[in-house]
Amino acid sequence: MPFVPASDKDREYMLSKIGVQNFEQLIENIPSEVRYRGGMDFPEQLSEYEVTRLMLSYSNMNNSASSHICFMGGGAYERYIPSIVGDTINRAEFRTAYTPYQAEVSQGTLQAMYEFQTMICELFGMDVANASLYDGGTALAEAVLMASAINRKTEFVYVGTINPNYKDVVKTITQGRKFTYLDAIAADGTTDFEKLKSSLSDKTSAVIVQQPNFLGSIEDVREIEKLAHANGSLFIVAADPFSVGVIEAPGNYNADIVIAEGQPLGIPLSYGGPYLGIFACKQEFVRKIPGRLAGVTTDLDGKRGFVLTLQTREQQIKREKATSNICTNQGLFMLAATVYLETMGKSGVKEVAEQSFHKAHYLADRITELDGYELFNNKPFVFEFAISVPGDIVEILDQANDSGFLAGINVSKHVNRPNTLLIAVTETRTKKEMDDFVDFLKQFK
Repeated sequence: MPFVPASDKDREYMLSKIGVQNFEQLIENIPSEVRYRGGMDFPEQLSEYEVTRLMLSYSNMNNSASSHICFMGGGAYERYIPSIVGDTINRAEFRTAYTPYQAEVSQGTLQAMYEFQTMICELFGMDVANASLYDGGTALAEAVLMASAINRKTEFVYVGTINPNYKDVVKTITQGRKFTYLDAIAADGTTDFEKLKSSLSDKTSAVIVQQPNFLGSIEDVREIEKLAHANGSLFIVAADPFSVGVIEAPGNYNADIVIAEGQPLGIPLSYGGPYLGIFACKQEFVRKIPGRLAGVTTDLDGKRGFVLTLQTREQQIKREKATSNICTNQGLFMLAATVYLETMGKSGVKEVAEQSFHKAHYLADRITELDGYELFNNKPFVFEFAISVPGDIVEILDQANDSGFLAGINVSKHVNRPNTLLIAVTETRTKKEMDDFVDFLKQFK
C-alpha cells in the first residue's frame, strides 16, 4: 500500500477535532526563542555504500575497548563474551526483543526466560526474579515504585555512594510522584550511619544501598539491613552479578528487592547500551513485581510446558495506576545472559570474580607505590576502586587515551574531591597490561 500524505482537507479535519485552527497553535507552548526557524541544511544524498563509508569514518573516531586497554567501569565493564552467546542470540528463532504475545506458542523463548529467572534467583539468593527489565537504572526505578506500592510510603534513603546515573534515572521516572530522596553518605563515600538513623522515619519506604558501591567499596550491609527493617522500611540492594562470586549474595543478608545491571553477563559495551535490567525479590512481594514471570507446568498429556505465569497490569489501565510500564522484557539480552551463565556455570562465574578481585588488588597495590597516588578510602573493595591522582586528572586521561589506555572515570564531582579516578579491573586484563599502565602513570607527580 503506497504512503499517501494527509491532504489539506484531512489536516483541517484533524485540527478542528482537537480544537485548534492551525499547526502553530499546537506548538504555542514552546517559547519562540528556542524554535528553529531556518531551513534544514541537508547534505546531498548518498548511496548506500557512501553512507556506510561515512558512518564507518565516524565510528573510527571513537576509542573503544577493542583498540585500547580498558580500565573503565562505573556500571559497564569489558568482560570476555564466549562466542556461543552471539551465535545463539542471532538465530532467527530467538531474534526478538520482546515477550511473545501468544506466549505459549514460543516454547523456546519461554524456556529461556524460565532458565534466566532461575539462575538469577540462584545468583543473588532470592525467591523470585522477573524476565528482565531495560537496564540497571530503570530496574532501580522499578524497585522504588514497587516499594512505594507495597507500603504506601514516599521517602527513600540512599546510603553510601549510589551510581549517579541510576539516581538520575530514578528521579526522571518518578518525577510525577511526590517522592522524597535523602542521602546518608560519609566523606569516604560509604554509609554515614548517624545520618541514616536521623533520616529514617515512619514515612521511609525503603533504604537503598549499592553493594559494592559506585566507588567499589564494600558496604556494611548487615547493619544497614538491621536499621532499615527495624524502622519498618524495605531494603533495596543494587548488586553486581560478579561481586557475589567473592562476597555474600543479597538474599543472605535479607534484602527485600535486588536489582542489577546485566551488561557484564555476555553483553557488549556498545557505547552505553542497550543493556539488561535484573530484578528479584522475596516471594511475599511477587504480586507487585514489574514485568513478566515465566513458569513451568504440564499439559493434559503430562508433558512439560512453559507459560507466562504472571504479568502485571500495565497496558490495561492508566499509566500512573499501572504496577509498571515496561509491558515486555529485554528479551534478546536476557537470552544473552542466559547463554552466558549456562556456558560459564557456577565455577566459571566464580573464576571470573576471583580473577577480577586479585587483579584489581594487584593493580591498586602497584599504583599506590607511586608518589602522589593514594586510595580514596581504606575500605575493602572487589574489582573497582577510586584513587586520588597527582596533577590534573583531565590531562592524565587525555594522555592515557593517546597512549592506548582508557584509564578510568573522572568521578571528582561525585565525591567532592578533585582528581579522583575510578578504576575497574576485569578478568580480561593481563599482568603486562597492568604493569604498562603503572609505568604510564609514573610520569605524573
